[in-house]
Amino acid sequence: MRFGKTIKIFLIDGDPNGRMSCELSNWSGKAYKIPRIKIKDCSDRVDLVSTAVYLLFGKDNEGKDQVYIGEAESILKRLSQHLTQKDFWNEAIVFLSKDDNLNKAHIKYLENRLYDLARITNRYKIENSITPTQSSISESDKAEMEEFIENIKMMVNTLGHKVFEEKREFKAKQKQESFFIKAVRGADGQGEPTSEGFLVLKGSKAAGTITPSFSSSLSQLREKLIEEGILNNKNEYLEFIEDTIFSSPSTAAAIVMGRAANGLIEWKKKNGTTLKDFESNDTLSESPRI
Repeated sequence: MRFGKTIKIFLIDGDPNGRMSCELSNWSGKAYKIPRIKIKDCSDRVDLVSTAVYLLFGKDNEGKDQVYIGEAESILKRLSQHLTQKDFWNEAIVFLSKDDNLNKAHIKYLENRLYDLARITNRYKIENSITPTQSSISESDKAEMEEFIENIKMMVNTLGHKVFEEKREFKAKQKQESFFIKAVRGADGQGEPTSEGFLVLKGSKAAGTITPSFSSSLSQLREKLIEEGILNNKNEYLEFIEDTIFSSPSTAAAIVMGRAANGLIEWKKKNGTTLKDFESNDTLSESPRI
């Protein structure tokens, strides 16, 4: 039988916007979430002189999420160095071992694996200029570090960053439902509703042109997706080169179709069921019986 894990968060300064220490039930690891402006106050945390892996979070000038992934044998010293070496970040999340069981080879392994995970999920711009090298560790240590990574992913997500989270989501008992749009001007999209909005899947085709009534805000979004290389111009249509999350089904449908659209009606399962009917029926089927 599997049991849920409990995350314990302690507000070090008594301030929800200040420093936090975080622990997970039945885990030897420990996390610190530290605002940049509080790094100099951390000399009171004796365990921050130990070996650790860390993430620096910030945003670029366009508001896109950024992350730097690193490791250090003396974590507080390294974070203090980053105050003068890197200016993009405003928050650090540090992971260390409560029993001092992480050595240099362990944190190099963790650094490399976390970098790969962030690259694969492709949610944040990665600030590392060099790909971290993976250290060689024993099979037993590797299994232990992989479990450590799963807990890191859970903690980072809980602390407000989806840098390691896959864009595609799955229900507890079944794969998430796929919905489709096939329309004029080359539109041929596939997507899934998620907790963040609506996900249009890689390989979907957006209309090659837009209608005259297409709103300026949606037109700007479409152009931004083209500029960022997310939509690749194939002349007759635009192709999504990666899974892309939109704020709503209607925004997703509009970008795919090149016109104003009601996504609850336009997105349909293969049997013709609209997203609106599916969500209505799904909600009713999950309602508790009295």
